[in-house]
Amino acid sequence: MAEARPLEVRELLINMGPQHPSTHGVFRMVVWVDGERIVRVEPHIGYLHRGSEKLCEGETYLQIPTLFDRLDYLANFNNEMAFCMAVEKLMGLDVPERAQYVRIILCELNRIASHLMFYAAFGLDAGAMTPSMYAFRERERIQQVFEAVSGARMMHDYFRVGGLRQPPPDDFKERVQRILPALEQGINECDTLLSRNEIFLARTRGIGVISAQEAIAWGMTGPCLRACGVPYDIRVVEPYSLYDRFDFDIPVGTQGDCWDRYMVRVEEMRQSLRIIRQALQQMPDDGPIMAPGARRLPRPPKGEVYIRTENPRGEFGVYLVSDGSEKPYRVKIRAPSFANLQALPVLMRDCYVADCVVILGSLDIVLGDVDR
Repeated sequence: MAEARPLEVRELLINMGPQHPSTHGVFRMVVWVDGERIVRVEPHIGYLHRGSEKLCEGETYLQIPTLFDRLDYLANFNNEMAFCMAVEKLMGLDVPERAQYVRIILCELNRIASHLMFYAAFGLDAGAMTPSMYAFRERERIQQVFEAVSGARMMHDYFRVGGLRQPPPDDFKERVQRILPALEQGINECDTLLSRNEIFLARTRGIGVISAQEAIAWGMTGPCLRACGVPYDIRVVEPYSLYDRFDFDIPVGTQGDCWDRYMVRVEEMRQSLRIIRQALQQMPDDGPIMAPGARRLPRPPKGEVYIRTENPRGEFGVYLVSDGSEKPYRVKIRAPSFANLQALPVLMRDCYVADCVVILGSLDIVLGDVDR
């Protein structure tokens, strides 16, 4: 009788992506598994690279906001604001209060719309179809306001260096106030539908855990970092624009798992509603929307500047170098999706293959932001 040989254990290599439904864009993961357990993950990016930072060098400051619209295409207003603030700081421009309030209201509505999109996609990742219908119903209310203000539903090109492209509609405040009660009710319904669902909890609780120390070491920011219990929000720790005038809380998690990352975003939508209500109350009914001395074709003086803001996905930074012409010498973007994605191998360590899509979805990446 032949002697029994021990079984040879080999790791199996699995390719995931770059199909949009599972990997949230043209993103690819190479996964090594031992049975159903993940041994190692290797992210592959660059399929959506458009060279936006280099393109900025060939565009005037007036044209560049359209490129920023297309980076994180779920946070267009937030991106436009960061770039305009960088140029304004270099030029020493004081944006009128009315324009700043309009900017903040639109950015916070954009934050809610982005988180609703996350809610819809994350529900699908976990196997639930109905959440996407709830989320898109509420998101449509916001998109209609955006369309009324800028003429576009996504690529707005509405913020200008020094202020706004044009005044908001005469009934801007009424439009926004009208949708707030429905949005609040809709967010509560979304929360009730999914957050404590037994299957959803089983798919997200204790899955994709990362400690606060590891999250900080990997450069994670935004909801992904706050889910680890770190109350770090640039709107609070380093207030910009008029954010120091508003009273709102920083939602944080405790475990740093997929459920915490989800729940932080649900609570952030409620905090954004608080900010919007305060901004509407404080906003003057009339006044200029462009800074005195702001030029149609800005020419910042020679110099460099770095501005950081709180994007729906985390710290969005703009490093700008001016040579004194109507085009920047250099633009470098600190993209939150790119930094958060670095931690993926840590998040998926020792998880099951079935958890891959849920863990990746909990990061809420946008590939235009990752690849730039």
